[in-house]
Amino acid sequence: MTFARQHRIQVVAHRGASEDAPEHTLAAYKKAVEDGADALECDVRLTADGHLVCVHDRRVNRTSNGRGAVSALELAELAALDFGSWKKDHDEVAEGEGPDWEGSAGDEVTSVLTLERLLELVAESNASGRRVQLAIETKHPTRWAGQVEERLLLLLKRFGLDAPPAQGPSPVRVMSFSARSLHRVRAASPTLPTVFLMQFVLPRHRDGRLPEGVGIAGPGMRILRNHPAYVAKLKRAGHQVHVWTVNEPEDVELCAELGVDAIITNRPKQILSQLSQLGHR
Repeated sequence: MTFARQHRIQVVAHRGASEDAPEHTLAAYKKAVEDGADALECDVRLTADGHLVCVHDRRVNRTSNGRGAVSALELAELAALDFGSWKKDHDEVAEGEGPDWEGSAGDEVTSVLTLERLLELVAESNASGRRVQLAIETKHPTRWAGQVEERLLLLLKRFGLDAPPAQGPSPVRVMSFSARSLHRVRAASPTLPTVFLMQFVLPRHRDGRLPEGVGIAGPGMRILRNHPAYVAKLKRAGHQVHVWTVNEPEDVELCAELGVDAIITNRPKQILSQLSQLGHR
């Protein structure tokens, strides 16, 4: 395959190195940093007592040994759960042996991860010279409308991450499938980069336009497979393109050929290796 141009593609660890360790756990994010990921992706939800935690699903049933909606549980209740046992059981069945990470209920490595702790990990990595960015996706039921973004921006401000530096790229960007959520972020922090995530290309976005003020498109991999020319439209409109979730070698090749700016993947180590071989690192 011949590529139009050799450009550096950013590799973003989707929920951490989530193929190798339980998604959204400290173990997964530490593994992603060790693997060399350029950025870490996370979903954030608000607990009943007002803490932002990194959990994708509305309920904890799939990724923990507990049950219930995140928004109905307090942080102490979530902290008592094991968010790693499901992955351990799956890996043992698939590989015939245990994984190279360990943890149980109450252990930090597989306990519920707060956004605050993830920001601390990013700060620790950056202090050691290992620069890593963070892509945060907002998740929220209707009754928390506005509160997730408000708490998120307050936390980013506490860490000095609520605005891009004078020089260089922003260490944080906020992502959402909701244009309204991104509007709230832009209204409160106009210089913070935002990403509009897309499962489908709606008619009003077919020409490459995004919601007002948003500079980064986040199409799913299915969009690129079915409508590869859409990347060029987004580029002509002046937008970056960050694609999710890219795990297969043939999809990586297509992303590289189309000139995307970032690949969001469960397999950061493997994707980094493939991109290096293709000349995009």
